Amino acid sequence: MIPRAFLSALTLLLTVSGPVPSPAAEPVPVPAPAPAPECLVPRTITSLSSTLPRVAERIAAGLPLRIVALGSSSTAGAGASAPDRAYPARLAHYLGQRMPGVALTVLNKGINGETDDQTVERIGTDVLAQKADLLIWQVGANTVLREGDFAVSEASVRRGVEQARAAGLDVVLMDLQYAPKMLEKTRAGDMLTQISHLANEEHVGLFRRFAVMRDLVQTQRMGVADLIGPDGVHQTDAGYDCVARTLAGGIEDALRPANADARGAAPAR
Repeated sequence: MIPRAFLSALTLLLTVSGPVPSPAAEPVPVPAPAPAPECLVPRTITSLSSTLPRVAERIAAGLPLRIVALGSSSTAGAGASAPDRAYPARLAHYLGQRMPGVALTVLNKGINGETDDQTVERIGTDVLAQKADLLIWQVGANTVLREGDFAVSEASVRRGVEQARAAGLDVVLMDLQYAPKMLEKTRAGDMLTQISHLANEEHVGLFRRFAVMRDLVQTQRMGVADLIGPDGVHQTDAGYDCVARTLAGGIEDALRPANADARGAAPAR
């Protein structure tokens, strides 16, 4: 049994000294943000193989530049975490870095699920009526995925390109995404060839999205899961960002082709 005198002395000590302070809590370490994936692709792959005379003239004259991004879901931004993570918004960001003195607008005119024969009907309202200077048209994907009519796709894209060029616009076609469900389709290679031939015959630019994404995977700079979401078709935020970044590099080089490294030693920035 504890003596009464000892308990009295302990009570007096606590009253005078107050409670014993607890040790200071250790700060919880905050993990460092993951580094942004490197999206470095040789210029031989990002080259548009065409100049952009109207864009160059607008910039040289100090005039505003309007770009329309036309296409289906991978233009609209399906799979992105927010609209500003889709490739058109990221393209505006990267072109703004390269052209700081240019009043630049990039309009996202992508509609989920469209095929080329549907998209071409919007050239008048969503491209020409917007007073665009450059049309970037993502084509072919839904025709491949749905095993549609390649001849209809080709005729539609050719008609739209000729309509845009007749109005004085620069045109860049964007081909397929390098994605698991696209790779399952036996005619994906045929569509890539069709788009390339069409761009060459119509004398317009070609952004080889498939080759860009494939290079990143094959060189192990990025993985398929970094670029493509769980549905096996649509790009992730990182995938859209990388497409925009490399496309911006291709556009920049098309405006000053003499400065582009024709041997492809330097990466797209």
